[in-house]
This record gives sequence, C-alpha cells and structure tokens, in this order.
Amino acid sequence: MNPALPGPWGAALYECRITHVRTAPLRHAFRHRTYLWLIDPDRPPRLPRVLRPLARFRAADHPGGPAAGLRADLARHLAAHGIDLGTGQVLMLTQARSLGHVFNPLTVYWCRDADGRPLCTVAEVHNTYGGHHRYLLHPDADGRAETAKEFYVSPFFPVDGRYRMTLPEPAERLDLSIRLDRDGGSPFLATVHGRRTPAGPRALLRAAARHPLSTLAVSLHIRYQGIRLYLRGLPVHPRPQTRPAPRTTETDVRPASPEEVSAP
Repeated sequence: MNPALPGPWGAALYECRITHVRTAPLRHAFRHRTYLWLIDPDRPPRLPRVLRPLARFRAADHPGGPAAGLRADLARHLAAHGIDLGTGQVLMLTQARSLGHVFNPLTVYWCRDADGRPLCTVAEVHNTYGGHHRYLLHPDADGRAETAKEFYVSPFFPVDGRYRMTLPEPAERLDLSIRLDRDGGSPFLATVHGRRTPAGPRALLRAAARHPLSTLAVSLHIRYQGIRLYLRGLPVHPRPQTRPAPRTTETDVRPASPEEVSAP
C-alpha cells in the first residue's frame, strides 16, 4: 500500500469546490462542487461488490486504452520522454467511473522515484470532443510549473499561450490552480480546493449522496456554461482537424458541439 494513502481502501476522497474565472474578452465566472479520488494507480481501491457501481477505475478511461494498466501506461509515457519510473511511487487524482459514466477534465499524477524524491508531475487533460493530452511537468518545491498550451480544450480560446500550473501534491488540503497566459494578459484561471477524507464505505456514500451523478453533473455543467458564453456572443475558434482518440467506454460523454465547452 502506498504509505501516503492510509485508510481501509488505500485511497482518499476530496470533496471539492472547482472555480472557473474568465476575464477576457467577456467576464464570466462559475463554480461547482464534486468529489475526486486520490489513489495509487498500481493498486486501485477494491470496493465491496455492492458499492462498485459508484467507483470504477479503468485504464480504458485514460489514454493507454483497455490493454494497458493505469501505471503501466504512465510508465510507458514517461519512458518515451526519457524518464524511468522504475519502482517509484505514483499518486493519481481523478474522477472514478460512477454509475457507468465518466468524464475527467483533469487527472494529475505525482511521480516519485524509488527513493521517494519527486520525479515529475503529469497533468492529463480531456476535452468533450473525445481528445486528451498529457503535459509533462517538472514543478518547483511549491508545485509550480509552466508549459506551452498544446491542446484544444475550449472553442473560445485558440491553441496558443502558456499555462502556469500550481499542482502541489495533496495532503490534508487539495489546492490546485491553472492559469492561462496569452499576449496582453491572463484571461482564464481555474482552481480546485478540497479537504481530505480517507476513502471507505461511509465516506463514499456520503460523497455520492451530496454529489449525485457527479461525473455527469460536471459534463452537463460545462455544457451549460459554454452555451451561456456562446449566447453572449463570445467568438468561436475552429477546432483543429485531428482525429480524436477512440473511445472504449460504456456510456461516455458524447462529442460536444463548439458552443458546449467552457474550459481553457
């Protein structure tokens, strides 16, 4: 078991407040609440059968596809960039598949080497078109890193500018932020704040009751906010003509129309 994840299931839950703030060309802000899992991808939680519909962790819901395990796929991705994960430890912050549905706008992996030293952080971004992209980061001691934007997420921003990410490894508190910098300013900021609870039957049932159909609610909320922006006349930037990764899921989010997305 990963020593950073004590508890009956070797995992943690974070009930979160997620905030998006746009400042240009229109000002728009919203927040919603959900819950996220912090797990060891090498040993995902083994839930009792009766609770499994509430949380499943499938490699098919991430870039490697069903043939790869969660950790094996991450290790292969790092190796392609010259990083040997070896026997190092990984923490993975993500949404679980719940009641047959999953949508992971952001999954974060914190990687340490075999001696416990920070190795790298990976920010895995999914959009509602079925695409995904991984940003390989080498944060400073405070979890801060900068990287060029390389992936189309929202029709309201082109693929340019830079992200300033603050992604410290979570402990009792979860405090993440992603800021988009473009010429002339910083038009977008997203934050995630949450408090830790050891994952177990009571904690999961409580979180599921407070946030029913949580992954579906997140994707619907994104669409609703995107439609609001579209109706306010926010210009749309065409989506690059690339083929999305194939989906191998049960009842995933359908591809969105351009006005449906409000992430950066």
